[in-house]
Amino acid sequence: MVKSTTETKRAVGSKVHTLRFRAADQEIFSAIKNGKKKVETRASSTRYESITKGDILRFVCGKLEFQKRTSAVKKFGSVKAMLREYKPMEINPNIKTASELKKMYNSFSGYREKIKRYGLLALELK
Repeated sequence: MVKSTTETKRAVGSKVHTLRFRAADQEIFSAIKNGKKKVETRASSTRYESITKGDILRFVCGKLEFQKRTSAVKKFGSVKAMLREYKPMEINPNIKTASELKKMYNSFSGYREKIKRYGLLALELK
């Protein structure tokens, strides 16, 4: 499961949001860094609702970190709704089908309930 926290700071008109990854999720962290993963998703809880287009996302995994800017932020009511717009491989380059993606989300503790309650945010990355 991806562990995350968000902090916001002002950075020349944009906010900086920190998203943290566990060491076990190093592969996904690296896929974002090298551009293979183009869309980061999070349950759309109050922690993430302030992220907007043009904001800076600071990705942290242990002592490693990098930044990317959001090119779009979209909210969806369900995984199914999100998959009408994005291919599973855009969300996770290791996943090929919608059923694999749903299985991945359901494997994260409490994530199914968070998605039902808050929906999903898709953060498109530049």
